[in-house]
Amino acid sequence: MLLRMTTLFLRTLREDPADAEVAGHRLLVRAGYIRRAAPGGFTWLPLGKLMVDRVTEVVRAEMAAVGGQEVQFPALLPREPYETSGRWTEYGDGIFRLTDRRGAEFLLAPTHEEMFALLVRDLFSSYRDYPVLLYQVQTKYRDEARPRAGLLRLREFLMKDAYSFDVTDDGLRESYAHMRAAYQRIFDRLGMRYVIVRAMSGLMGGSASEEFLATTPVGEDTYVACAACDYAANTEAVVTPPAPASDPAARPAATTHDTPDTPTIESLVALANARALGGRTDWTAADTLKNVVVTVTPPGGKGAPLVIGVPGDREVDLKRLAAALEPATVSLFDDWAAHPSLVRGYIGPQVLAGLGIRYLVDPRVAVGTAWLTGANSPGQHAVNVTHGRDFVADGTIEAAEVRAGDPCPSCGGLGSLTMRRGVEIGHIFQLGRRFTDAFSLDALGVDGKPVRPTMGSYGIGVSRAIAAIAEQHHDDRGLVWPAAVAPVDVHLIAAGKGDQVAGALALGERLSGLGLRVLVDDRANVSPGVKFTDAELIGIPTAVVVGRRFAEGYVELRDRATGERTDIAVEEVAEVIATRAAISGVPSA
Repeated sequence: MLLRMTTLFLRTLREDPADAEVAGHRLLVRAGYIRRAAPGGFTWLPLGKLMVDRVTEVVRAEMAAVGGQEVQFPALLPREPYETSGRWTEYGDGIFRLTDRRGAEFLLAPTHEEMFALLVRDLFSSYRDYPVLLYQVQTKYRDEARPRAGLLRLREFLMKDAYSFDVTDDGLRESYAHMRAAYQRIFDRLGMRYVIVRAMSGLMGGSASEEFLATTPVGEDTYVACAACDYAANTEAVVTPPAPASDPAARPAATTHDTPDTPTIESLVALANARALGGRTDWTAADTLKNVVVTVTPPGGKGAPLVIGVPGDREVDLKRLAAALEPATVSLFDDWAAHPSLVRGYIGPQVLAGLGIRYLVDPRVAVGTAWLTGANSPGQHAVNVTHGRDFVADGTIEAAEVRAGDPCPSCGGLGSLTMRRGVEIGHIFQLGRRFTDAFSLDALGVDGKPVRPTMGSYGIGVSRAIAAIAEQHHDDRGLVWPAAVAPVDVHLIAAGKGDQVAGALALGERLSGLGLRVLVDDRANVSPGVKFTDAELIGIPTAVVVGRRFAEGYVELRDRATGERTDIAVEEVAEVIATRAAISGVPSA
């Protein structure tokens, strides 16, 4: 393949787009890979589409290596299968819904579990048909409330989703292990820096959930890692070691105290120490019980108040709370007038059961622990309010913020957690039988009795992966693509007009004939400086400059990543470039 800058549909930009928030977004637009079409939607320009094709070539190769078979579903899907699975309601406002001219309801698919399960049910009937692994590379749609960061959070995006079907749980675990290894090979080949972390399954359900996060400071996902062991987890999936339970009767009786002008934890602790409440002057925020009221709205239902109890030195992490309560949505409570028994700033758990309000607590709030907390009266708090005696929680929930330095839940606190950021580029989990149950997908077992298959789910955000690669591979001059994803293998730059342009085109034809992808800057009315600036912005890993020494039989080889420049003989160029492409594992044109 040979591309010429004089005819390529490309315009590079010198100024950053006004709506670009992160470096990858700015550079992808400036270098002519993408163009904004709508909020949360981008057009892939020719160079960008070549990148999409290269990434999907890598994905398809690794899917084939583990026995994956590609199918293609429509993106416009009927309501009925999603109604059967319950997700038509569960998705709430998160999907695009539409009605055709006959009044039938459809959605633009956010994901296709239902359709894969129905397809296998229709075609397979015996245990001999299993296991099977099906996948597709498809456009997905989600009604993101706040699309941001270019390709990192979109309403319309490209995704590879795969599903394994096994007749045993052991088979599912084996399929999962094969796909996990395949994902590692994919992201290694794409030149990505990533970490595998424990995760939540969300609306998909299932277990053994892991995310592949591309490490970058601009990532929306926060994850933790332990310095002493290999534990890593998305903060939404971090499990708090519970405090030990004790006998509530052993605690002193709860007492109420006047605590005027103490609506905050800080002011309460200061007053408690100044007045020696409960005979103590060593109160800290961790000794207080903070009670946060939120509104929880189930899919298609009405919102109701929920109170979350956490130690006072912690904040409630709304993202963790939302993940724990999904598919219900969570918002801060603001209907105080309708609930006058909830005294804002002085809420305690003692009255919640009587008010019919659910109360969920952090695992640190164990039975038998005693707290300084609100007394449900303006200007008053209570000491020694004890779980299991003065109140009984309706359950525990992982909703408190996770902080750097927290003890690791995996190695028994031998190590402490560090906080890092990343972009989710892949998610795999053992889905189980939620969808095979929903659609009564059975296979005739070896004993002649029906067996219900179990599913695994494996997704890769193709467009998001490209954005993450851009975030990881750039400098102050432009993009620096890994060879496996670059739109072309070599960028030929004619640093002159007459013989140099003709020589660059002839060399380009020769390289293209060897199966390499070539971009030739054959613009005669553009200065060498502009050409070099564009080349650095576009970010092809290998550039060849056809300049003054071309008449002597030499060209200059430039490495975009290292900046190294080497003069080589023209007859050696094809071999050098082909060798570099082969080493990088780049598929041929």
